[in-house]
Formats: sequence, C-alpha cells, structure tokens
Amino acid sequence: MLIKNFLKNYYNLIEINIMLIKPNWIKIKIPVDSSKVKKIKKKLRKYNINTVCEEAQCPNLTECFNQGTSTFMILGSICTRKCPFCGVNKGRPQKINLNEPKKLAKIVSYLNLKYVVITSVNRDDLKDGGASQFSQCIKEIRNIKNIKIEILVPDFRKKEKIALNLLEKNLPDVFNHNIENVPRLYKKVRPGANYKNSLKLLNNFHKKFPKIPTKSGLMVGLGENNKEIFNVLKDLYDNGVSMLTVGQYLQPSKFHLPVKRYLTASEFLEIKSYALSIGFSDVYCGTLVRSSYHAYDQYQKILK
Repeated sequence: MLIKNFLKNYYNLIEINIMLIKPNWIKIKIPVDSSKVKKIKKKLRKYNINTVCEEAQCPNLTECFNQGTSTFMILGSICTRKCPFCGVNKGRPQKINLNEPKKLAKIVSYLNLKYVVITSVNRDDLKDGGASQFSQCIKEIRNIKNIKIEILVPDFRKKEKIALNLLEKNLPDVFNHNIENVPRLYKKVRPGANYKNSLKLLNNFHKKFPKIPTKSGLMVGLGENNKEIFNVLKDLYDNGVSMLTVGQYLQPSKFHLPVKRYLTASEFLEIKSYALSIGFSDVYCGTLVRSSYHAYDQYQKILK
C-alpha cells in the first residue's frame, strides 16, 4: 500500500510539472498607460477590498481595470477548499469583516460603476456559507442609484436552503454559479464539490426566482472532451441556466493542474453555436473569457 501511494503521488507530481507550450494565439495586451490601474488598486488597498481579478490572476485584469470595472471578492482572500486549478490562496479563513458591505458600497460609488459583480472564496466554516454577507453587500450597494448587481456564488455545500432564504431578502439582478468542468473530472478538479449539487443550486434559484437570469461558466482544457462539454451545457440549460461563459483554463503556476489542451477559436465557436442552438439566451465563449468578463455587456444583451 505504501509503495502504491508513493507511485501515485510520484506520477501526480510528474503530471503537474509537465506544461504544454502556450500557443501563439494566446496573447494578453498590456496597456502602456497603467495610471488608472494603479489608482484603482490604491483605492482597493485603502478600503481593504479584494478582487478576484487580482487573487485568481485573471488574464483580463488590465483590460477591465482600465475600463473601470472589477469583480469584488468578499469574505476574505483565503479559501477553505484546495481546488488544484485555482490561484486563490488556501488555508485557515479570515474572520468576517462586518464593515465590508459598507466599504464595498463606498468603493463602488467612487468608481462610478453601473454594474457590479460580487464573488467570494468558499467558506465551508460558516453556518450559512457566507450568504448573509452577500445579502448585506447587495443591500448596501442598492442605496446607489441606477446600479445592477451580479453575484457569483460558491455552492453553499449542504447549506443551499439557508443561503437562498437569506439571499431572498436582497436579491441580485443576475445569479451566477460556475459548474467549472465536466462531472468525470470533478474529484480531480473540484475536490469538495459535487456536480449534481451545483446543478441543484442553479435549478432551485431559477425555480424560486424565475424572473432573475441564472448564469454559469466552464473552464476547458483540463482533460474533458467536446461531447462531455456539450452534455454539461445541456444539463445547465435543463436546470434553468440562460447565460453562459466558457473559457480556456490557464495554469496559474507549475504547482497547479496542467493544461491538457488549448482549444482553437473554431472549437470555441462550435461550443457557442451548440449552446445557442439548445436555447441559451447569451453565450460568451473564447480563450480569455472568464465568469465576469464583459458581464454588463452580456446582461444588456439579454434585456433586448
């Protein structure tokens, strides 16, 4: 048994360190003038507000920050889970900052945003999974006129009913929960999560609040095949999801899961065409697409 475990860990280590050469079509343009980016980061540090753009090493950070948009990450910057694809810090979570909702509202007002995306780390240590903090943040931001709010929530493992009841007090304009990948790879990609439970969360929210758009997203390139991707899209649509994002997984470091394949533009187009053909209202699909990439544009499209 000891030899078997040693060999398993040895081969896992080898797999993590094998890195595919990134194709030349994956290029991130860095603007010459980064004064606006520096200004936003300075303000974020002043109010001690985290963004998933920074914590998860998003490739679109400079583009979004230069446009004056960002995805705020509440409930601290340390996740209670250890998903091997994610660049967010893992470990013992921080104490909840009860002033966070008011601070978040201040910086949203300062940035003069029309559309806000709020996400969080997983907080399995909390009785409500962090839902009450989401609700309070929505409540505070609602005091700002003419603003729309999207929340990108964790799966609230075993606390879904409690979470939805808390969110009902202060509803968002879009409810987003990422399915992330195909069920066959869940134990490897999302340890601690459950594919069916994530679908159930999306379905329950849609049934409870049918007038609010429900959204989800996938990373591709982790070892899944196109047939599996299409099956996941069908599952999402059948469970009330109307908005979709699909993007290429990019390895944050040599210690994270390796990229198994880089999808071409034509493959992303095929995925988008299939999603639209089965009924999705809007689909953002491409190499650098992320959950909240151009989220306001996507929201506006479904209103037309």
